[in-house]
Amino acid sequence: MLTDDFFSRRDMLKLSALFTAAGALPFLRAYEARAEENAPVRIGYLPITDSTPLLVAHGKGFFEEQGLEVEKPVLFRSWSQILEAFMAGQVNVVHLLSPMTVWARFGSQAPAKVVAWNHTSGSGLSVASDINSVADLGGKTIAIPFWYSIHNVVLQVLLRENGLTPVTRRTGEPGPTEVNLAVMAPSDMVPALAAGQIAGYIVAEPFNAAAEHLGVGKILRFTGDVWKDHACCVVYMHERDLEQRPEWSQKVVNAMVKAQLWTRDNRAETAELLSKDNPNRYTPHELDVLRKVLAPEDSDAAAYVASGAIRHPDWRERRIDFQPYPFASYHEELVRRLKDTLIEGDRTFLDALDPVAAARELVDDRFVKEAVTAQGGLAAFGLPESFTRSEVIVA
Repeated sequence: MLTDDFFSRRDMLKLSALFTAAGALPFLRAYEARAEENAPVRIGYLPITDSTPLLVAHGKGFFEEQGLEVEKPVLFRSWSQILEAFMAGQVNVVHLLSPMTVWARFGSQAPAKVVAWNHTSGSGLSVASDINSVADLGGKTIAIPFWYSIHNVVLQVLLRENGLTPVTRRTGEPGPTEVNLAVMAPSDMVPALAAGQIAGYIVAEPFNAAAEHLGVGKILRFTGDVWKDHACCVVYMHERDLEQRPEWSQKVVNAMVKAQLWTRDNRAETAELLSKDNPNRYTPHELDVLRKVLAPEDSDAAAYVASGAIRHPDWRERRIDFQPYPFASYHEELVRRLKDTLIEGDRTFLDALDPVAAARELVDDRFVKEAVTAQGGLAAFGLPESFTRSEVIVA
């Protein structure tokens, strides 16, 4: 099971230190001292569906097909643990929440890059049964998994569009037009909702599906129905590998891209691969819960349209989907949105960031562009054949 460290306040405090140059320096020095010329693929991941492509690439042998040596992926229990291990060079391929990479690059000054997206959508806003609209959240508390998350960004878009103000109050009740945001471990969100301690939460899967499965909550909105095809977690790698081992880096990305294509065509088998009953025991989640996310019944979409959880059926969003190309427009818009998002901790560096320049520095798309082209182009992922797009955000 997930521990209390997973996305906890203690983890938040550790990450706040890591997201400064001074706090990151000991780990980055350890990485420089560690330098390995022929290090195998060492994956670090958290047990959420965001990690699917990396785990599928390992489970299906796609790294070995590329001629790579790969170790069994290392499961971490918190974002601070995985970031510490990555900065210190204990793992060299990880998935991180997309806003985390902004803090790591410009706050920690970590020499690393986003090389691909891990997935799109894959999150939702789950609420108690008596909540029927975003406006009903006024005066209540909503749990978020992390300040540095797309969940926090999308939630605040929804709140402000409905005349509500996000606040952080550790004492006292929020006002009637305020919504109190509280960082909470996803594993604690479902029982907290069931006990009436919170009115809802916004988080990655499969914790929304878990609330549905247990009958303790319902989905008010899917994040992918607010920000079309948004990235959530991205693949992060060291610049030293990208520059000094370009062939190795290309093969790593090739395997991950193949895993995304395989997942799109084998969703039910992917759920089985990730479930707690699989011999690899990648995650602690039940198969039925994972199936609801990865391979839902056709009737689910119609039910969500009827309830209002999906307001843009013409977008044809999957509950979670997979395509690896890191569109620059998304990273630019993410930086713009972060500037206006309530976030605890040091965020002063954001003021000086130019969104276009920041996106260019944050992302290295050389390897994924080659890998996608070799697999048939973006059309193979159901997308228009263009490496540019416009962001669509409609609350």
